[in-house]
Amino acid sequence: MIEVRNPRSGRIDHRFEPRTPEQIAGTAATMRIAQHAWEEAGVDERALAMLAWAEALRARRGDIVDALIADTGRRIESELEVDAVLGSIARWCAQAPALLEDPKPRPASIPFVSVRQGLRPYPLVGVISPWNFPLLLSVIDAIPALLAGCAVLVKPSEIAPRFIDAVGASIDGVDELRPVFGYIAGDGSTGEALIDVADCVCFTGSVATGRRVAAHAARLFIPAFLELGGKDPAIVLASADLGRASSAILWGATANAGQSCLSIERVYVEQPVYEPFVEQLVAKAQQVRLAAPVIDAGELGPIIAERQIAIIAEHLDDALAKGAKARTGGSLERIGGGTYLRPTVLTDVDHSMKVMVEETFGPIIPVMAVADEEEAIALANDTAYGLSAAVFAGDTDEAIAVGRRIEAGGISINDAALTALVYDGEKNSFRSSGLGGSRMGPVALRRFGRRQAFLIAAGDQPDPWWFPHLRAP
Repeated sequence: MIEVRNPRSGRIDHRFEPRTPEQIAGTAATMRIAQHAWEEAGVDERALAMLAWAEALRARRGDIVDALIADTGRRIESELEVDAVLGSIARWCAQAPALLEDPKPRPASIPFVSVRQGLRPYPLVGVISPWNFPLLLSVIDAIPALLAGCAVLVKPSEIAPRFIDAVGASIDGVDELRPVFGYIAGDGSTGEALIDVADCVCFTGSVATGRRVAAHAARLFIPAFLELGGKDPAIVLASADLGRASSAILWGATANAGQSCLSIERVYVEQPVYEPFVEQLVAKAQQVRLAAPVIDAGELGPIIAERQIAIIAEHLDDALAKGAKARTGGSLERIGGGTYLRPTVLTDVDHSMKVMVEETFGPIIPVMAVADEEEAIALANDTAYGLSAAVFAGDTDEAIAVGRRIEAGGISINDAALTALVYDGEKNSFRSSGLGGSRMGPVALRRFGRRQAFLIAAGDQPDPWWFPHLRAP
């Protein structure tokens, strides 16, 4: 049995038995058979089934939110998760028919041959998702994969598995979807068994685990789409609206208590506006409340994963020992068995500190003064990561000019962490932050199909045209 800790009480209050590799293989075989009919039904019928699932989710919204609260200890983000998933289903169902429509035949380079394109879905997609947004990140790849015609089997994190039953009940209510979409609970060994039976794997999580997933998939010769960690920078130029920048960066750094791969984890501010920016940021950070001792007391929930508490403490201790100053927050608090951290603005920081170069995954905002945009860009790129970033400037063109030089896939302009809300722009993860096609924009759906080309010879070509000397006299 796998034991699960409650992030608010600190107690073990949930246990489950993981699936065996044999059980997973049996489930996969059954889903592969059902996938044929799912694919043949066509995208319009699949969209109707997905919309029916959305209604089933909506009907069970309360149960799902309650389960997510038990998994994560926070209410605001749990409600947003469910609403975001409903919006994602509606958006993809509206876009899928046009995106999956085969292009018209076109002439080939040989005059009497034409080319017709087709898309064949991967039969079974395996999804391995993390604990910070348990529902949303379990379906962010599953929804487009299902609409593309794949069957999908999801293995969420063993740290936050309680929501599985509530979501599984909503899937069971849709006859067309039930055979091709399911969840399995388990730990890392369950994830390995899932990769063994999949035709394609989507993983969201740490760089270290992502590397192991990629190596496993490579041995099996199947594609892996990896969305990994980040150490996202924000750059504030002297021309920026400091009120807007401080509010956006505070939200981008503390939403979900900073437990997001696209959180703002370091801030570089041009020297002339450094002090007034820090003053505004500190004043606003002091107004953010902990969601404790009761969940509706404030905005900031607990640290969800117990192992993350030690990392956050290590980064804080290292920074303070090396001369950083905590202008607000600065120490972990135990309340009712849960562990919390108030928004922590650090100044007098540099890249000798772990909090500036390693992923923290907590509501810590280290702010560093820079001489100019050149220094800001150099420091922003001084990282192994390249997930996303933010740039604040007096006008859009000025901000984009800086953003173009940052080695990251999603750049928020005059706002922060917009990729958490806006899924329309195609982007790749740079460096160690990921691998594979974009999970956003139209390509996020088409990547779940293998491209076929039908090369059609017309009936009026010379016969046999390729060996003229064989023609009949």
